[in-house]
Amino acid sequence: MSQPSEHVDLVALSLLPIRSWRRVGTLLHEGRPPGAILDQVIAECPAQKRPAADALRSRALAALARGAARGVALVPWSDAAYPAALAAITDPPPVLWARGNLAAISRPAVAIVGSRAGTPYGLSVAERLAGDLAARGLVVVSGLARGVDSAAHRGALAANGSTLAVLGSGADVVYPAEHRDLARRIEADGAVLSELVPGTPPRKPFFPLRNRVISGISRAVLIVEAGEKSGSLITARCALEQGREVLAVPGNVLSGRNRGGHALLRDGAKIVESADDILEELSVRVPGRPAPASLTGPEDLVLRNLPAGEACDLDAIADRTGLPSPRLLPRLFELEMQGLVRRVGGGRFVRV
Repeated sequence: MSQPSEHVDLVALSLLPIRSWRRVGTLLHEGRPPGAILDQVIAECPAQKRPAADALRSRALAALARGAARGVALVPWSDAAYPAALAAITDPPPVLWARGNLAAISRPAVAIVGSRAGTPYGLSVAERLAGDLAARGLVVVSGLARGVDSAAHRGALAANGSTLAVLGSGADVVYPAEHRDLARRIEADGAVLSELVPGTPPRKPFFPLRNRVISGISRAVLIVEAGEKSGSLITARCALEQGREVLAVPGNVLSGRNRGGHALLRDGAKIVESADDILEELSVRVPGRPAPASLTGPEDLVLRNLPAGEACDLDAIADRTGLPSPRLLPRLFELEMQGLVRRVGGGRFVRV
């Protein structure tokens, strides 16, 4: 089956060396065609490390064929199904690879991450909060790792909700292998995602990189038990750089297992004791409490600043409305559900 040249070029961009990814993101945001971006980034590479465009495109075609054979769907940057929140970050993946329900990747989401060696308290809290958020209609995002991550996925599933697992390997290579059954359950109503081409094995450099996808696809990141050198703190740092809310659950001060989380709290992260704390921080209506004033009234603030027929990205709408992304994205989703706003490629929105 022939592939659109734009898709081939976008996959080829994802195969460039990691050091080029931020540059690729900058050029995508400028609206350059993927093929032109590929040629430009290659030309900017040092001569002795310059990859060949034809070789990258050949590898991209092989990856597309492999994905089709293994049931892994391609979600390119240019597709309206690509999550708008992720498209807005500085270095968005040119493509996502997904197994499961593609509709889940565009719904409002909250990430829950934490220690791989979580205590019974931490695992219980992660599972309960994930279940409560999923029951309210939010998608729970995590990394399918042992400990807090897998507890969050299980909590969302137990509430018959949706959850997304973002991998540091290809979407068809479940790591750790013991979570294969969990991944299959996630795919029923959620999705297993990766920015890496199918067949990519898990490697140490990929995991810090996937953390920016976990935070980028989410409205907020909740830290449940994180030591001083926890990988979850990388996700928190990515969230702050991306303008996402960072929240943390307080833990036992005697065990030392949550020093990283407590450091976030000292630096201003919001304390979370229940799902309502998260919903309030995101300006999502909590039953029995008033709706945020900035998103109510006879003339909607977002619609007023989104001219009909003009496609705007998240940054442009945020500049016009003065609303931060964690407050803006849920409102855009609501307007989309009402048929007043439509998502177009590259993470942009247009008023209908």
